Amino acid sequence: MNRHPLSDDRAHLDPLFAKARGDIEVSFEFFPPKTEKMAATLWDSVQTLEPLHPRFVSVTYGAGGSTRERTHATVKRILEETDLTPAAHLTCVGASRDEIDAVARDYWDIGVRHIVALRGDPSEPGARFEPHPDGYANAAELVAGLKRIAPFDISVACYPEIHPDSGTKSADLDNLKRKVDAGADRTISQFFFSADAFLRFRDEAADAGIDVEIVPGILPVSNVATTRRFAQTCGACIPDWLNHMFEGLDDLPAARQLIAATVAAELCGQLYAEGVRTFHFYTLNRAELSYAICHLLGVRPQ
Repeated sequence: MNRHPLSDDRAHLDPLFAKARGDIEVSFEFFPPKTEKMAATLWDSVQTLEPLHPRFVSVTYGAGGSTRERTHATVKRILEETDLTPAAHLTCVGASRDEIDAVARDYWDIGVRHIVALRGDPSEPGARFEPHPDGYANAAELVAGLKRIAPFDISVACYPEIHPDSGTKSADLDNLKRKVDAGADRTISQFFFSADAFLRFRDEAADAGIDVEIVPGILPVSNVATTRRFAQTCGACIPDWLNHMFEGLDDLPAARQLIAATVAAELCGQLYAEGVRTFHFYTLNRAELSYAICHLLGVRPQ
């Protein structure tokens, strides 16, 4: 068999994660459980991921404020029973300013210092957002209100592929700029599957004068139907190649897990090559995929 010498380019190729060692920080998102069984799964995931020493772990707030009590209880338990830093989601939906301010003060009083401030989604899918007549009109107002209450560390959302309610890229960036000007300390992106989409957005945000940290949100996909449902509400694009990747695997959950971890890890590797060093993982309350990706990135128990 004839052998050909490697080209100069190929001779210097490293494995995708060979250089990802020790300089990456991660965070994880959970949602409050509805049942005792779901609570056990969540807590197993929290304990599995805790040794990776994430910057923080966030706990979501259901559409229309539907999980307020469960969100508070989950945040409180993380605060009391782990060494993790919890970040509580808080939205503008279905509550007056006084009610939201009271929730924020309760969080500060129990030791929560990090809030993820969001406009929030209506409780009815597909309905237009309508601010409470006595409430905060949008996330920028919420950020400003929280900063008046206490010096919270505040994260806000951003959308590399445009929020459906914004209409245009410039309107979306203007809205993000208002949130940052109101006092947001960082932005966490909605999930995406194209590194180019995030990197273009990062450049456009910089050009718009948005100078806070922009953290990519990573969703490891093992169920395309569920992901498609999420994507419809937030403007994320699911590429055809991702649909094809999971074809024929409905009855092979282990294969879906392997592919999901590979796809998400490759996306993280592409972003790492472009200087990204922080990642936020949407865990869906399962630790396995996020843990495997972190391991590939060199984020391991200390």
